[in-house]
This record gives sequence, structure tokens and C-alpha cells, in this order.
Amino acid sequence: MGRQLQHELDSALSAVIGDMQTAVDVLTTVLKAERIALDEGDTDALNRAGTRKQALMQQLEQLDIERQQLGRESPQAAATLAPEWARILQSLQTCQQFNQRNGNEVSQRLRQVRQALSVLTGHAGESSLYGRNGGVHVDLRSRALAEA
Repeated sequence: MGRQLQHELDSALSAVIGDMQTAVDVLTTVLKAERIALDEGDTDALNRAGTRKQALMQQLEQLDIERQQLGRESPQAAATLAPEWARILQSLQTCQQFNQRNGNEVSQRLRQVRQALSVLTGHAGESSLYGRNGGVHVDLRSRALAEA
């Protein structure tokens, strides 16, 4: 392999690693914004964060494919960039923790809403049933809780 080609491969790998670090930094910011949206009950901000998070994950997956391909072509550059890659992995672990925390918050709120609905609909303590189409079937008939 010629020096020029090797230099181009090394530069491309370095650029991909840099792009990955930038995407992970943005993902961290998005996950923090998602948490704020959850805390404030801002559904518009929550939807924006979810959409952005999904796009960033797709971008990171694509960049990782490129990183792996370039790393196979230029193992020496991959070894040189190993510390940067380790920082990216550490940042991704932090993102995973943020995402897990946010997911736990969503799950907790969903349980609370389901419990409240079960009390309001008179189905407290009953488990949800699945309908013919495989979806959860919940009878949402209103019942009077008290008479005047």
C-alpha cells in the first residue's frame, strides 16, 4: 500500500473517530434534555429528544461500521487512536446510564397512569387482557364513583 493511500486511510479513520465523539457528545446533551422534558412534563420537547436520540444512534451505528472497516485497512492508525476510542466507549456507557435512568422514569410514570386508570375504570387489581389482534384490551367504560 502506498504512503499516500495509507495517509488517506489514517486521516479517514481519525475523522470518523472525531465524528463519533461529536455524536456521542450531542447524544449526552440530548439525553439530559430528555430528562428535563420528563421532569417538566414537556411532551413536545420529549418527542424532539426521542427523535434526535434515534437519529444519533443511527448515525453512530453507521460511523462504527466505517470505523471497523477503516480499522481493518489501517491497524496501525487504529492502535494509535485506541485512547480516543476508549473515551468514546466510556461516554457511551454514560449515555447508556442516562438512557436507562430516563427509561425507568417513563416506566414508573406509565405504571402510575395504568394504576390510576384501573381505579377510575373499576378494574383495580385486574390484569390487562389481550384482544384478538394481540393488543392490550382495556374496558374504559365510565362508572359513577358517587351519587349526589
